[in-house]
Amino acid sequence: MAKYVAAVDQGTTSTRCMIFNHAGESVGIDQLEHEQIYPQAGWVEHDPLEIWARTQDVIKGAMKKAGITAADLAAVGVTNQRETTVVWDKNTGKPYHNALVWQDTRTDKICNELAKDGGQDRFRAQVGLPLATYFSGPKVKWLLDNVPGLREAADKGDAIFGNIDTWVIWNLTGGPNGGAHVTDVTNASRTMLMDLDGCHWDDAICAAMTIPKSMLPEIRPSSDPKIYGHTLENGPFGGRIPVCGDLGDQQAATVGQACFSPGESKNTYGTGCFMILNTGTKIVPSKSGLLTTACYKFGDEPTVYALEGSIAITGALVQWLRDNLKLIEKSTDVEDLAKTVEDNGGIYFVPAFSGLFAPYWKSDARGVIAGMTRYVNRGHFARAALEATAFQTREVLDAMNADSGVPLTALKVDGGMVYNNLLMQFQADVLGVPVVRPKVAETTALGAAYAAGLAVGFWKNTDEMRANWGMDKTWEPTPGSKASTELYKQWKKAVTRTFDWVEH
Repeated sequence: MAKYVAAVDQGTTSTRCMIFNHAGESVGIDQLEHEQIYPQAGWVEHDPLEIWARTQDVIKGAMKKAGITAADLAAVGVTNQRETTVVWDKNTGKPYHNALVWQDTRTDKICNELAKDGGQDRFRAQVGLPLATYFSGPKVKWLLDNVPGLREAADKGDAIFGNIDTWVIWNLTGGPNGGAHVTDVTNASRTMLMDLDGCHWDDAICAAMTIPKSMLPEIRPSSDPKIYGHTLENGPFGGRIPVCGDLGDQQAATVGQACFSPGESKNTYGTGCFMILNTGTKIVPSKSGLLTTACYKFGDEPTVYALEGSIAITGALVQWLRDNLKLIEKSTDVEDLAKTVEDNGGIYFVPAFSGLFAPYWKSDARGVIAGMTRYVNRGHFARAALEATAFQTREVLDAMNADSGVPLTALKVDGGMVYNNLLMQFQADVLGVPVVRPKVAETTALGAAYAAGLAVGFWKNTDEMRANWGMDKTWEPTPGSKASTELYKQWKKAVTRTFDWVEH
């Protein structure tokens, strides 16, 4: 009898595999980072072959740490950095180019050209997204236009596309030897190529971007009892296991947080920050700069939709302090450094490294540090970096309240940064509502496990998953704090200084 479900969580900076029991508890985990490639300013790439190698390593590592074999696993789920784009040869498994990461801004000219006919919201009615460098469709077009021989290979049917979920599932289930070329509704909704109403590839948008539909994966439910494929006997799991769960990382965290009812919301603090509000089976257009996106689809049930506020740089800013400025040795050191000062010293750090995402969607913005004086020291830099995450989250929350008409009463949080007590307390102060951390904070992997386990009956229904959710810690707003008033006002002023920096 299989006692566990495995989840492969392929993120922006690292890949992990986690093994979960029926109570939603992790019994084994392994994680490895991969290289961040920056060919020039604004360009961000990953090596898909390195990611697949790391994926195999962490699967073996997690299995070993859990002390289990393939026979102990009921199913495998996959979750991923969503818009990162891979195009590869289906006959050999060799990528035609490095993956273009969701943070990459090289498609700004393509987006501007497409916006000449209909503006930035040209496709929003169909796909729920503005024209922005964030999404996969323009990245595929850039590859087709710039990689020698790729368009010919696509026209012949040899070149196929996928976000990282598709790449991992294809390799897990056989690769060139019959691997499943599939994605789920959540990942497809981040390409700018999927019509939200009906969850199918949009012929007109594919034509506008000159992308052959033959390149695109089959769109499947996020939790699919019909199963995408099976792992291989000689693969990293060491046996045949159903692969039947697939969710983009932020939607996976929403499922992991058991946000199954309309109006329930979560915020994930990772490389970027992503707040999602479940809107049920209703597609809610945003008037406030949010994204309308698929939240999940379980089997034959209707697709559930969401509003999302996407922030490009949060945890990545801490990594930047570590790797580029050498202010800290480890990312976890940022809290101690920030605690050496009482406040931000008057500086505001707006990390628009990849432009501004929600609610502004300005690809021509770039990062600024505003309010610098001789008084400022390393501690103020660390504190301002953490505060930037909380301020950006407040901007998204304000937009979400405006669109939904439902004021948030508490915020469920997850991801690596939620163990930073200074940040979480400041977040509660900026929002003016309690911030709640669950017992299992790595909810992204848990959500992928839930999707896979639900497909094979390991979990019978969403009520069983909801019963697993437990609170670990709550931060209440500090009475009399100026974070939500005076400090937030200064932050908004600093944001305006990033606008229109890049001249096209």
